[in-house]
Amino acid sequence: MSNNKNSDDSDLLRSEVSKDTHKNCKKRENTTAPASIILLLLRLLKKTQIIATLLLKILSKLSKKVLKITMGIKSGMTIAAVVVAAILAGHTMSTQLVVAQTSSLASLKTVSIPEPDNIDDFIRDKTAAIALGKVLFWDMQVGSDGIQACASCHFHGGADNRSKNQINPGLLQVNADRSPNADTTFNTGGGANYQLKPEDYPFHKLADPSDRLSSVLSDSNDVTSSQGVFKANFIDIVPGDAEDKVEQQEDPVFNVHDIEVRRVQSRNTPTVINAVFNFRNFWDGRAQNIFNGVNPLGPRDSQAFVLQANGPNQLKQVQVRLNNSSLASQAVEPPTSEFEQSAAGRVPLPSLTNNAALNNQEPIESSGVNAQLEASDQFSPNELSLLGNKKIGKKLLSLKPLGKQLVHPEDSFLGVYSNWPEPGLKVSYASLIQAAFQPNWWKSNLVIRTDENGNGSVIKRPNRALTTSESALIEYNCSLFFGLAVQAYESTLVSDDTPFDQYLEGKTHALTEQQKLGFDIFQNKGQCIGCHVGTEFTVASISNVVNQGRTGRTPSFTGSVPEDTGFFNIGVRPVLEDLGVGGDDLLGNSLSETRLTQQGKFQQIFGENPVTLNPPLNSDEAIVADGAFKAPGLRNVELTAPYMHNGGMLTLEEVVDFYNRGGDFKGFPGLPVLKLTPEEKAALVVFMKGLTDERVRYQKAPFDHPQLFVPNGHPGNQNNVHDDSTGKATDDLLEIPAVGRNGGDSLPNFLATSSQ
Repeated sequence: MSNNKNSDDSDLLRSEVSKDTHKNCKKRENTTAPASIILLLLRLLKKTQIIATLLLKILSKLSKKVLKITMGIKSGMTIAAVVVAAILAGHTMSTQLVVAQTSSLASLKTVSIPEPDNIDDFIRDKTAAIALGKVLFWDMQVGSDGIQACASCHFHGGADNRSKNQINPGLLQVNADRSPNADTTFNTGGGANYQLKPEDYPFHKLADPSDRLSSVLSDSNDVTSSQGVFKANFIDIVPGDAEDKVEQQEDPVFNVHDIEVRRVQSRNTPTVINAVFNFRNFWDGRAQNIFNGVNPLGPRDSQAFVLQANGPNQLKQVQVRLNNSSLASQAVEPPTSEFEQSAAGRVPLPSLTNNAALNNQEPIESSGVNAQLEASDQFSPNELSLLGNKKIGKKLLSLKPLGKQLVHPEDSFLGVYSNWPEPGLKVSYASLIQAAFQPNWWKSNLVIRTDENGNGSVIKRPNRALTTSESALIEYNCSLFFGLAVQAYESTLVSDDTPFDQYLEGKTHALTEQQKLGFDIFQNKGQCIGCHVGTEFTVASISNVVNQGRTGRTPSFTGSVPEDTGFFNIGVRPVLEDLGVGGDDLLGNSLSETRLTQQGKFQQIFGENPVTLNPPLNSDEAIVADGAFKAPGLRNVELTAPYMHNGGMLTLEEVVDFYNRGGDFKGFPGLPVLKLTPEEKAALVVFMKGLTDERVRYQKAPFDHPQLFVPNGHPGNQNNVHDDSTGKATDDLLEIPAVGRNGGDSLPNFLATSSQ
């Protein structure tokens, strides 16, 4: 559809959205209360580096007395003091966590949904943007194969419950000099397309699960993750067809007797529910808080830009910066990932110059203003901007939204557009974009032409159909629309009605006595709040990072260790198997902001001064980076097995055993041994199950969704598969039925782990 089409349709669409959808766009207010005594203790500890046994005992007793008081308080209880002893005990806790937890703990309903400060410059109608984002997130046509949607890995509790062909053998492994050393051998099951079993877990089996030094019965560096696409090279899109034209490639890793199977990603799939509260996203934090409109790199990529129309015949090349937008940064990577949704080798997003634009104009039959492009000479072609326009926009605008899937007529955001009982929606992608976004990002008479090397030029719209190398502005800026719309949708996926939230709201019977005991252990003996602080249950939250700084120091018996706030090495696996936040971004810069500070690059990259640590950061001191990963939130954790960044633990009981024994491998600075009793461990597990929002379990609004078909491995097993006559294994597709706002049956957990 033409991008200069009359926008009456989009105005009508915006007016049609039902009142019911607006209920999911509520504003929240922060409620905090100071705890001056604990803050004073924290400052004293930070300045003097006191780690004294006597003080530990005194504060431990104080924490227990405070807990007895707080357990009787319903809403707004202060539980800060209970973590001080845990900090002194040497847990890998951020120095910021006590300050964060001194706030009055209240229901997640009281926490504001983070938004970019300048969002109104881009989005004209928030509800329309949410609807567009939901379509983009669930549409199978986004993938190169016409099957892989964003939701293909996030359809159960915001994560993935599939258990066949879900193993990556360890492709992120490196040598001691940090050079790649990918492990291509499948330890679990012996090959790709293996059907996982409960007895495969945990991946690090001990004779005595309470003793990390007991005999190791078995160990695997494999990763439980999510299957994506077959290995292929991109040739071109085919307008009107959901499948791209690709050239199939031999895959030396993901095959069964030389028949290709779907590739599997390198880390366990995290949930997207409540991810809006994360300062950075992905396990390694590579999805930056600042969205640049093109890729996950944010301000790290100075050459990422989009086009803005200053009039119908004038385009300006601009850099955009939207804060509180790590969800948008995250959203634009999977559609271009050659493991997740895309074939490899697409033409990069072009960088344009004035000369290129003016020297490549096509003759205009009727008189009019010449095509113009305002650009700075600094914007030279940069192939690292290839994460932007993968021709996805051009393909999608030629297709019916959700054209292969049913949409329930009572869908909370899409029901008004549903074509039920036929697949798809009654509106176009162009109309959805026009309804959601300001016109200067999509309305223009000009066309961007891209050559085979990624060089771009601007021409007046010709009197013919555009080729696949020519993009209207609405197609060219696809990454901007995709990121912000999906972020708007995912911002509604907040599970704030758990039994724990209800308890904090004053419903004292919302938690059982065993769960209340588990909450006590969570705060005290279990030391869980070291990483899972606040009502968001993560120290990596926006509220904590903004309040306490992007970097900090971790108190321990060995000193005060510098870290990226919210990232920890707790000894899940050896460091060289996966560097985590200690790895590099696509430009070769460290993902660790602490390491960037040491290298003197922080201000240059982010345009602001780094946090001044106390004591100041030395350029040669050891830091927490290699093997460190973002602390996830814990809400709905009952539904999101397997656990940890490698997906190496099947049950919450296995997770508690891991922490109880002080981890499996040497972390930095490391975990303490907790010495929990069987009763205490059971209570802790039951408490975590009290963090489940039943709307998530039963797929009720805002967690309802369109129909989805997901690859569920291939017929056969790790020894035999069926060739589809192209050298690929035949797919086994699993249907996830469409549900409306009232939800449906619960989906089974991963390998039928515990559920109600």
